[in-house]
Amino acid sequence: MVDTYGIPQYQEGNPALVACVSFPFLFGMMFSDMGHGCLMIIIALLLVMFADRLKKNPAMALALELRYLLLLEGIFAVYCGAIYNEFFAIPTNMFPSCFDISKRV
Repeated sequence: MVDTYGIPQYQEGNPALVACVSFPFLFGMMFSDMGHGCLMIIIALLLVMFADRLKKNPAMALALELRYLLLLEGIFAVYCGAIYNEFFAIPTNMFPSCFDISKRV
């Protein structure tokens, strides 16, 4: 996932650990849609559950390597989409405001 200038030696920092957590979260912040995130979760769960059957197909090799990353990206996309109230790019009103701008003083 992270192509460094070589394999980190003893007592050197390995950026792969930070990248494995921060990349799906930043992807979820960028994507932030509950509908598309649910589709990503479904596809990633299918890849996880049927990995043994899909290993026979050489065209699925890259998708099988990335199945857990896709699952995390989908989870974070649904999470950020719930915060931003978006479902397939349609704004939702799950958390209404307590302010009423229709009453003018």
